Amino acid sequence: MTWLPEDFVHPLRVPVLDGYHLRPIRATDTEIDYPAVMGSRERLWSIFGEAWGWPAATMTEEEDRKDLARHEREADAHQSFNYALFDADETALLGCVYIDPPEKQDADAELSWWVVDELVGTQVEKALDALVPDWIAADWPFRHPRCIGRDLSWQEWLALPARK
Repeated sequence: MTWLPEDFVHPLRVPVLDGYHLRPIRATDTEIDYPAVMGSRERLWSIFGEAWGWPAATMTEEEDRKDLARHEREADAHQSFNYALFDADETALLGCVYIDPPEKQDADAELSWWVVDELVGTQVEKALDALVPDWIAADWPFRHPRCIGRDLSWQEWLALPARK
């Protein structure tokens, strides 16, 4: 069995809150992704660093572009998905939502997300936090998605047995 059904079509735009939406990230988003990531790097490292080794303090804009190109290819191939959170005009990238095949047992997808430092604790972050589980339940074919950093801590996730 593959991770997603052959006929699955992933959403291309998802409203989050008035003036904000998600769409699959592209390499052409580097110009606004890089400052978003590096501007929130310390907090992002405290969340994702141990598990993903990301974002490195030395990450360059070109390394970010290559990473976004990889995410774009993976989405096109339905291997994994990185949705970016944008303002209405897509002049600011404000966070990301990751939808990945499970690395650990007892889930059929692993989800995680973040917003830039300036949005922590705001209505935008609260709307994203509420949206992601509901959106996944409504529009994706998963029965047991795991929200890492929400359903369980990253430390607890790291301690889980690997998927066989």
